[in-house]
Amino acid sequence: MSKNREIVAFQGERGAYSEAAAVKFFGDGIDPLPCESFETVFDRVTAGEADKGIVPVENSLAGSIHRNYDLLLRYDLTIVGEVQLRIAHQLMVLPGVAPADVRAIYSHPQGLAQCEQSITAHFPHAERIPTYDTAGSAKMLREQNIRDGAAIASARAAQIYEMDILHHDFEDNPENYTRFLVIAREPVVPEGDAKTSIVFSMANVPGALFKSMAVFALRDIDLTKIESRPLQGKRWQYFFYLDFAGSRHEQRCQNALNNLQEIASYLRVLGSYPRGV
Repeated sequence: MSKNREIVAFQGERGAYSEAAAVKFFGDGIDPLPCESFETVFDRVTAGEADKGIVPVENSLAGSIHRNYDLLLRYDLTIVGEVQLRIAHQLMVLPGVAPADVRAIYSHPQGLAQCEQSITAHFPHAERIPTYDTAGSAKMLREQNIRDGAAIASARAAQIYEMDILHHDFEDNPENYTRFLVIAREPVVPEGDAKTSIVFSMANVPGALFKSMAVFALRDIDLTKIESRPLQGKRWQYFFYLDFAGSRHEQRCQNALNNLQEIASYLRVLGSYPRGV
């Protein structure tokens, strides 16, 4: 790997959608570092083996990826960016394989589910075979020379594993987007349109959540997302993950955070970063 290129860790094989998101955010001048799990991504960044990491946190069809919310809390890393990626599934085969040859279709369970209607329409008798990764399914076809199967993965995976695309944009719903967060060891000071992510908990008393929302409403700060996760070891108590428009370095946002600190039992700023598109 080149010493003057940023090493970016992501979960999955080369050609995964997370890698495509990394390229969209950073450009082509990176050294991608595939990782077997989301936890490994956090480990590699924490240990300095990667300069940055990129993880999905929310899909427009499937909802939040709760595992990564939990890891954001567990690790002492900071969010430094976000990017949205349209998830465009491609149906691909080894060169020379015809549609009539396809007896099975391989992909991650979500990839299979998001293409269910297209599979039924074009390959009604094909077996659906779940795999650990969308790009991994293309890699498996290549490495095992599977000539009676097709994979559902990204266009980038087709390019990397030299596959032919039988059907472009094979997904049932084109409004399929995933939001990714970029994590690093050091924070950034965003310029222009910014977003801040925090996590906090409140005492379980009447009106507690209302009061926490009021510190932002009173300052006309737009809340873009709120997510609750169980507080480990405390039955029916929760952490709240919240995103709001603005930077912690803006006075009104800092005032809101100071106010929240006074009434919260726990508060951590996960990062302020440029708002992604």
